[in-house]
Amino acid sequence: MNREEELIHNFYTAFQRGDYRTMQRCYADEAVFNDAVFTNLQAAEVRAMWQMLLESSSDLQMRFSGIEASENEGSATWIANYTFSKTGRKVENRIQAHFKFSNGKISEHTDHFSFSRWARQSLGPIGWILGKTSFLRNKVRREARRKLDAYLRKKSTNES
Repeated sequence: MNREEELIHNFYTAFQRGDYRTMQRCYADEAVFNDAVFTNLQAAEVRAMWQMLLESSSDLQMRFSGIEASENEGSATWIANYTFSKTGRKVENRIQAHFKFSNGKISEHTDHFSFSRWARQSLGPIGWILGKTSFLRNKVRREARRKLDAYLRKKSTNES
């Protein structure tokens, strides 16, 4: 296992343990994160996102496989199983992760998953009907952004 593969392995092992601090240390100070819900998050936001998600999840289980990496890029597959808190519905989200590295840290992290599949599972009939629309995707993005911003404000207040 090369250094970058070990970094990805450590990141997801920490994720499995709910260890957001180790996950946060895997990111470079200039890191960027994107997925279907969270877009263009900068390093502090990425770190806070993982902390928020892990702290708010009561039943998250995840597994990972297929780690491959070179000095500059890497990838892995991971599957998250959890209850979507807003609806109480069970979700199994299958994600393909892509990474870029800088100085032994993650500088870019992009997760690809089927938003429409996620919407069907997490939102039920409304997700089934609207899961392929930009309307629902944008609504979910706005809600997630508001939640992250509120979390960052709360965290900032608590650290002051």
